Amino acid sequence: MCEVKALACQLPSEQGLPITRFSCAEIQREAITRGIVARISETTIWRILSEDAIRPWSYRSWIFPRDPQFAEKAGRVLDLYHGLWQGKPLGPNDHVLCADEKTGIQIRRRRDRITPPAPGRVSRVEHEYRRLGTCAYLAAWDVRNARLFGEVVDRSTIVNFDAFVDQVMGQKPYRSARRVFWIVDNGTVHRGDRACQRLRARWPNFILLHLPIHASWLNQIEIYFSVVKRKALLPDDFRSREAIVQRIGDFQIHYEQIARPFEWKFTRQDLQRLLAQCAKKRKAA
Repeated sequence: MCEVKALACQLPSEQGLPITRFSCAEIQREAITRGIVARISETTIWRILSEDAIRPWSYRSWIFPRDPQFAEKAGRVLDLYHGLWQGKPLGPNDHVLCADEKTGIQIRRRRDRITPPAPGRVSRVEHEYRRLGTCAYLAAWDVRNARLFGEVVDRSTIVNFDAFVDQVMGQKPYRSARRVFWIVDNGTVHRGDRACQRLRARWPNFILLHLPIHASWLNQIEIYFSVVKRKALLPDDFRSREAIVQRIGDFQIHYEQIARPFEWKFTRQDLQRLLAQCAKKRKAA
């Protein structure tokens, strides 16, 4: 059994096999070919592997932290989620917004309309469609007050992003707030110190914070984007660009009416433990 498990824990390509993942049938065939066993069934292979939860046919994508300042950049964002900045509590006139853009949204028009579900039948979506172009959705989420701001544009550009910031910052309470923290990733339209200086010149109370590279999972707006995709954009069937703009706008209003601040439990301490685990795994790799 140990030799079968050892075989399953190897990459087939490194064993001279022209496949990327083992199945039970392939492990069975290879075990017999190598003389590990004379006979063995696929069911027995599966039972042996399941004892140690070995599933060579499955895989998961992953990436090690690349940013040398990962802990510092992510830590200050996590502090803001828990109402702290530089070790001091945020005041009532401080605001935290998460912002990003959902780009490349496909505008598709199905050949036939989507049919609703019926007894004994799920909803049906026509396979063929006509492309009507793409659009992008700029959005910002007020972390402490569960407020939403958004705009659908043709493309995500610096001009569009700056105009969106002006639209949000020109409203109460942000216009006269003491500090307004904007949390963003490292996308082109708001990358680096230039973006910080450009936007701070327009709004003196504006503080732009960049997440570490490959850390969009720490941006709360991504939670909202996932909801938009599941509930408003899929399955997709839009008669025109105006139709998708209307759908996104209506969903944003609907979601804001029922939304509450996300119960964010991941802390600096959790981050330190995660980074320590990553460092250990990287050293082992």
